[in-house]
Amino acid sequence: MSSSPLVGSDRGLIDLAEVAAERFEALRVRAVFLARDIDTGLEVGIGVERPMPLASVAKVPLALVVADRIARGEIDGGSMVTLPADERSFGPYGISAFAHDATCSVADLMLMMLGLSDNAAADALFAKVSPREVDEQLAEWGLAGLRVRHRMQPMYDYATAIAGHDFALATQLAVEGRRPGGRHVIDSLDIERATVGSPRACVDLLERIWLDEVAKPEATAMVRRLMSKQVFTHRIAADLLADDIELAGKTGGFLTLRHEIAVIAHPGGRVAIAVLTDSDRTARIQNDVDLAIAATAREVVEALASRRPPA
Repeated sequence: MSSSPLVGSDRGLIDLAEVAAERFEALRVRAVFLARDIDTGLEVGIGVERPMPLASVAKVPLALVVADRIARGEIDGGSMVTLPADERSFGPYGISAFAHDATCSVADLMLMMLGLSDNAAADALFAKVSPREVDEQLAEWGLAGLRVRHRMQPMYDYATAIAGHDFALATQLAVEGRRPGGRHVIDSLDIERATVGSPRACVDLLERIWLDEVAKPEATAMVRRLMSKQVFTHRIAADLLADDIELAGKTGGFLTLRHEIAVIAHPGGRVAIAVLTDSDRTARIQNDVDLAIAATAREVVEALASRRPPA
């Protein structure tokens, strides 16, 4: 299944990428990933230039642009936004799942968006800074490998336009509706219409956030802090949780997509990683894919740490 080129800064890292490729292939998962030690530049990955629909990973670039505008005084982070119950974007967590109208500050919408992957919070922020504005700002910052094309709600609207509200049918079409060159019958899975990014683009974004090389320093600090509050630990973090490890990440999931991007700070250094996967199976729950992401993350962090020069 996997024909994506392997990337590694040395032969051992290339071998490690091959092991990861075989792991995902055995699970019938199309996976691309990149891990980079952001202090040494050493890398390991598979298919690192391949664009993939990002699902909720797109909330990280949105957060960065909003945080930058807050830092520049163009948006008031303390201003209050009311989200009516009958107008909110769909989602299983946060304000999306509230039964009644909710009022929240812009800064706290960012916390809900990154901490709980709240779609209603994200789309309230997209009302402040449109997808086109986010996309243009990313290009201005030299992050052209990321394309932000729509809010979060259209991700679901594109699927229901094809499959109605039948989740099983939508997932079946997610598998069977693939077309050559990344095209798809569901627009939110089509690389020409969806919000997309490659593993390299995602890791470049993380590296620049962590090194304060993009936006205002107050903005990058805010994004780092909010990403560290993500409550979901079932993917990259699952095999890395420890008292001496700090992890800041953002998951993304939609139909057959299961993603996460993160920065792992450990006693030996810092690793930025993006793992983007698309399953060939239609089961709603695929814990084995999450565990494969976790195992790959642990292996690459350990491998990159072992190659750091002595202090």
